[in-house]
Amino acid sequence: MQQLTSAQRRELRAQAHALNPVVSIAENGLSDAVLKEIDNCLKAHELIKIRVYGDSREDRIAYYEQICAQLAAAPVQHIGKLLVVYRHSPEKAAAEAKKNAPAHSPAAPRRTKRSHQG
Repeated sequence: MQQLTSAQRRELRAQAHALNPVVSIAENGLSDAVLKEIDNCLKAHELIKIRVYGDSREDRIAYYEQICAQLAAAPVQHIGKLLVVYRHSPEKAAAEAKKNAPAHSPAAPRRTKRSHQG
C-alpha cells in the first residue's frame, strides 16, 4: 500500500472532487472481476472514485483496505459510500514527460532564404 503525505492527499482530494465513480461494488461484494476492473481503471486514470452500494460501514471500510492492499494503491478519501483511491503509474508519467519534452533542439538558428543570398 502506498503512503501519501497530507499535502499529496489534499491535492488528490481536490482533483477527485470533479470525478464521477467509475466502478461500483454492489450486493456481490468485492469479487475478482470487480478487483480486475478497479486495477484496469487505476492503470488508465491513476485516481478513481468507487461507489459502494450497501449500508454497512464496516463492509465499506473492509473493501477500502482490501482494495488498497491487493492493488498497491493509496487510500485518499472515504466519504459516505464513495471511496477515492490513487496509484501512481510510471508508464503514464513517462508518456506525459515525453509528450511535454521539446521535439528537437536546434543547434544553430534557422537560415532563411535571404540569408543564403548574400
